[in-house]
Amino acid sequence: MSGNVLVIIGAGGMGEAVARRLGQGKTVLLADIGEQTLKRAEEVLTGEGLTVMTQAVDVTSADSVRALASAAREAGEVTQVVHTAGLSPVQASVEAILAVDLLGVALVLDEFAPVIAPGGAGVVIASMAGHMTVPLTPEQERALATTPSGELLQLPFLAPDMVTDAGIAYGVSKRANHLRVMAASTAWGQRGARVNSVSPGVISTAMGQAELAGPGGEFMRALIGMSGTKRLGTPGDIAGATAFLLGPEASFITGTDLLVDGGVVAATRTVALDSMGT
Repeated sequence: MSGNVLVIIGAGGMGEAVARRLGQGKTVLLADIGEQTLKRAEEVLTGEGLTVMTQAVDVTSADSVRALASAAREAGEVTQVVHTAGLSPVQASVEAILAVDLLGVALVLDEFAPVIAPGGAGVVIASMAGHMTVPLTPEQERALATTPSGELLQLPFLAPDMVTDAGIAYGVSKRANHLRVMAASTAWGQRGARVNSVSPGVISTAMGQAELAGPGGEFMRALIGMSGTKRLGTPGDIAGATAFLLGPEASFITGTDLLVDGGVVAATRTVALDSMGT
């Protein structure tokens, strides 16, 4: 197999949408920890005319991510990498969220830095939660950005007695995604490649619907009601933003985050400013 390779880590709704948007004429290497999820996505996308190969990956394992990067390089020229895999607060424990959403992203950025082709680009799917999480000190943010990946989960402020709430673990992990992308942009730039993140709001995927049905669903609906668009996002919204960041129009954009939340963060910050003025 040869030609340009689009690597998509996470075979859920966003991953499928990105494959549809960008996969024509490329080899789509689809990776996920769930074999059934991979098989279903492969059947759907192959049926739509895409060239798809799959590989199981555990993003919390450096060896597993390294094997995926090696497989991608063997498949052809790795021009685009999109990381969508993650766990939400209603799906997992604090420990699992930190392992998948924080460490997993760091490992993908590390292992694909030497594999991405010159002129290539990557996108990490983060979350608007990274813009709304508990305040971190400059020292904590520096540690999240620069600590070697294998030592990230040993940071004192991420210890089990310090992070006891899954929502906080999720927000801190997503803020860490922004910071790791910023730091990784230099290493990727040495290859002549770019890397950015996209922070979705509430998206109509299985994960998003689970969040809406969970304990925080009422609060999330209130946030959507405050926003400028007053609607859920779609996987297509995120695929469009991702396509822009991976494409030639974004050739001068790297190391930054694109907030695609329908205006939720803007609305919450405006309300906070209004309340400060009263």
